Amino acid sequence: MELAYYSDYAVRLVNSEEPGRGKDTLTSVNAVRALFGENQSAARRATDADVTRFRSVRARLRAVFEAADGGDATLAVDLLNSLLMEFPVSPQISGHDFLDEEGHPRWHMHLADHPSNATAGYAAIAAMGLAFHLTEHGADRLGICEAAPCRNAYLDTSTNRSRRYCSDRCATRANVAAYRARKRQEASRAGRAESTGRTAESSQPTVPARGR
Repeated sequence: MELAYYSDYAVRLVNSEEPGRGKDTLTSVNAVRALFGENQSAARRATDADVTRFRSVRARLRAVFEAADGGDATLAVDLLNSLLMEFPVSPQISGHDFLDEEGHPRWHMHLADHPSNATAGYAAIAAMGLAFHLTEHGADRLGICEAAPCRNAYLDTSTNRSRRYCSDRCATRANVAAYRARKRQEASRAGRAESTGRTAESSQPTVPARGR
């Protein structure tokens, strides 16, 4: 499994809440287990107690994204380092589930966690994956969607570091909103210009006609 894959753990957890919309899907142990995706062996460790613990880690991961999005790379790194120290992992070489044409293992790096609970395991993987992404691509590749009220986290993988939204849907919505705002401004300017023209015309003094 590619190490970059693990950074998606952080994005999935952060985006389980939409503060701007007052939505939170992390409300049950089943919601916690769903975050693990295909890693069902780890998901089965989750209990009701992990709901609160996951929310705590989620807030800390969101703080990393917000610091990076705000241009404070040092703060983002400090926050991420605190998670890495609290939730360590053991990198291991693995070949399970990946075989080449001759039936030999395709060796790859795997993050083995040794958690005391499901939250510790998930947090360790999410933090390490995000750390790999940050050090490989830069802190400015961690973003927060600009399409209010979304505020979802995303990882910018564009070639020119131009991503500003978490999805095409948010990008479209933001572009439509910007277009409508421009049209309103243009209409307002046109209205003011027309009003000014009428005012100027009505203020011209009336010259009485001279008799012959």
